[in-house]
Amino acid sequence: MSPDKPLHVHTLIDSLGWGGAEKLLGDFVRGAQQAGIDVSVGYLAPRAEAAEELRAMGIEPQLVEIRTLLGSADRLLVKDHLAAVAPDLLHTHLGNSDFLGGLAARSLGIPTVSTLHIIKWGGSVRNVVKSVIIALARRLCAYRVIAVSEAQRRRYLKPRWDRPGHVVTIHNGIVGNVTPGSGRKVRLELGLGERDLVVAMVGVMREGKGHYAAIDAIAMLRARHPEARLLIVGDGPIRGEVESRAKKIGNAVFAGYREDILDVIDAADVLLQPSDFDALPTSLMEAMASRVPVVATAVGGIPEIVVPGETGLLIDPPATAEGIAGALGALLSDREMRERFARAGRQRFEAHFTASRWISRLMHLYGEAIAASKDAG
Repeated sequence: MSPDKPLHVHTLIDSLGWGGAEKLLGDFVRGAQQAGIDVSVGYLAPRAEAAEELRAMGIEPQLVEIRTLLGSADRLLVKDHLAAVAPDLLHTHLGNSDFLGGLAARSLGIPTVSTLHIIKWGGSVRNVVKSVIIALARRLCAYRVIAVSEAQRRRYLKPRWDRPGHVVTIHNGIVGNVTPGSGRKVRLELGLGERDLVVAMVGVMREGKGHYAAIDAIAMLRARHPEARLLIVGDGPIRGEVESRAKKIGNAVFAGYREDILDVIDAADVLLQPSDFDALPTSLMEAMASRVPVVATAVGGIPEIVVPGETGLLIDPPATAEGIAGALGALLSDREMRERFARAGRQRFEAHFTASRWISRLMHLYGEAIAASKDAG
């Protein structure tokens, strides 16, 4: 990197499908470009729903399609890709990219940092072994491993997969360009009335995200709040089961995958996040940016975003229909409370979770990694 050329950061990610890390990539690119960073993107699996957003920002993501994690041909493929891109620094996201990208960068002398995006590892013996192998690669190849929340950092360090000083916490941020009033159009499109009290859930529909409890909670609130509507945004492996469960309340709306998430959240009166586990859900930052109060479970990094009684309400995990209904009932019954939380949420977003603050912290780490690499060379 010469003084007259911008810093070139190559982002390698497992896929460009619709997930939290993939969705956040667009905000990273926007913030990095605004900071004068030259960003390029590579991905390892052919899912590419997020590719169009990147192309709109002038980036053509490069598919480096791998077949296995441990195959020598796949390691060489990633190494050749990285050598051709020749970035000043590699930033990897999600496990396969951390492993293959980390090994390739180490062999090429390219400094690397790696961001964790999940807070729950394990499951089958195969998945545990894979997690350990990837963690070892991060430990050996990355200058630093980035945890997106303190809760995630503690969870990652608990099995002693890494040294405490090697894992740092940097909260994500989002651009948060909100268009006030944009939610009216979304409401009209989705058949939501002006007097409806809309409770929105945004994210992948999979086990552990609280969709079933949320549906039961809205059913419990029917007598007290017949105007309450549950708006479910996203897609996922349990969508069919969730839709079947929702039929019994009759006032749930499924919006599917949407690009205009901030407009959709602007259509909501409350953002609901009743997860069993979450590292640092972007939807809560989007809600604060959009001046929408939240109800969420006090798990993972959520308490690092939501200040209970100030920007939203936290419920004890695991989320139950009764717990969700109690918190939602309190908010839906008190417009002044919703407005107070909304104002405080926007202030907290601007103070802690903007993309510019996030990129500034990352740039400091990038500089350290590049300097350390030069010293080692």
